[in-house]
Amino acid sequence: MSGIADPKLEAYAEVCTTPPTSELTSLQLATMEKLSFPSMLSGPVEGRLLELLVHAVQARLVLELGTFSGFSALSMAAGLPEGGRIVTCEISPENAAFARKAIGASRHADRIELREGPALETIASLDGPFDLVFIDADKPGYVHYFEAVLPKLSSHGLIVVDNTLWSGRVLDDEDESADTRALASFNDYLVSDPRIVCVMLTVRDGVTLIRRK
Repeated sequence: MSGIADPKLEAYAEVCTTPPTSELTSLQLATMEKLSFPSMLSGPVEGRLLELLVHAVQARLVLELGTFSGFSALSMAAGLPEGGRIVTCEISPENAAFARKAIGASRHADRIELREGPALETIASLDGPFDLVFIDADKPGYVHYFEAVLPKLSSHGLIVVDNTLWSGRVLDDEDESADTRALASFNDYLVSDPRIVCVMLTVRDGVTLIRRK
């Protein structure tokens, strides 16, 4: 999935962002070479944003929906306080196997637990409270994931949702694809929800931040 900004601006933003560790750079290259749909990778700018958000809320329990190659989980792990941990959910066996290897070889291996299977089942099995939830899974499931995690969000917690601008296609009323319509509906759902405060950022493919009122 490409970003929505001018490619030169995106490249400049990356240059002006603290670069990823060599470990993450190697993982990014391996993802591009070995996994299907490598454009699903969060990338270095969004990875740093996630790390800073985890650090800002001093998240002790992070939930990620959509592990993919493990890049975002490892990015967030760098922002965890002492004793913090991440539970990350992945439904694809291929992606889960790849991510397990990457996470297991990292210095953050003891802080990240990968759960393979439907994310809603994993959410139901966890008590929370979650200090940060990163949603980057199947787009038609976004409303269901949001509703499942909101009651388990800590008082200072954040929900971070990826791909909410969908390369600008959410503005195209003629795009009837399931993902586009699901994301457009989800965005409308959030902004009309009296329980929350949200802001959409034009970072990469659109990142929405949500807190409870």
